[in-house]
Amino acid sequence: MRHLRAVSPSGVAAVGDRQVRPSGRLGGRRVVVTGGARGIGEAIVRSFASEGARVAVLDRRFEEAAVLAKQIGGVAYDVDLANVRETAEAMARAIDWLGGIDVLVNTAGVLRYGSLLELRPEEWDEVFAVNTRAMLVTTQIAAREMIAFRTPSGDCAGKVINVAGTCGTSAGGGQAHYAAAKAAVVALTRAAAHELGPHGITVNCLCPGVVRSEAGAPRSVPDVAAWSALSPLGRVAEPSDVARTALFLASSESDFLTGDAIDVAGGMALH
Repeated sequence: MRHLRAVSPSGVAAVGDRQVRPSGRLGGRRVVVTGGARGIGEAIVRSFASEGARVAVLDRRFEEAAVLAKQIGGVAYDVDLANVRETAEAMARAIDWLGGIDVLVNTAGVLRYGSLLELRPEEWDEVFAVNTRAMLVTTQIAAREMIAFRTPSGDCAGKVINVAGTCGTSAGGGQAHYAAAKAAVVALTRAAAHELGPHGITVNCLCPGVVRSEAGAPRSVPDVAAWSALSPLGRVAEPSDVARTALFLASSESDFLTGDAIDVAGGMALH
């Protein structure tokens, strides 16, 4: 296994060393975000930090994650989420640094293309390893910590937020493994909501549609105008659109919402 790398702000190393503002919708909450180095994940990290959360970023794009972590006063860990042992170790280190965990956001995922008739089992497994299995591992670890350190109440519910595709089912040709993995995320979210609800933990899923990437073009879609025309709002999503919905799910405003898959697609799911 690779040696896990981590970076945190200078002078911030002790467990429980509070570096968050007490104000904000997430003031004082301890958050782990997987796949938080860029795109939707980065927007979520920045949004949460601006609202007072303390954030740990898990991503194999370590250089980008490290820069982001320094900017928001958090910590970054270099981790291959397809590796179960590495993922578990990174989660443990992140939770130790945070002094516990209140919110888990699973945004990490890989997008692969391949003809259904030519799709090899190992290609299928690669997509499921990151897009679905990693969510199981991180959710198990986070939920155990949440259960151990709190009793259920209206003002301290733990939060798990998973990111899938539109409704977890929408996909074009050549995306059988990706579509199946994202549909599994929605199913996992609902099953987890049933089991973790009695412990005061809510589990919900975000289903973004076409999102403008950090490079300025929609993710995997070259024709911005064509996709914008599918939305009643006349545009594709920005990462910040998804981040604002994630912020709602991470805050106390969503304490009575669980097991839901929320489309953040500007009405594209109507087609």
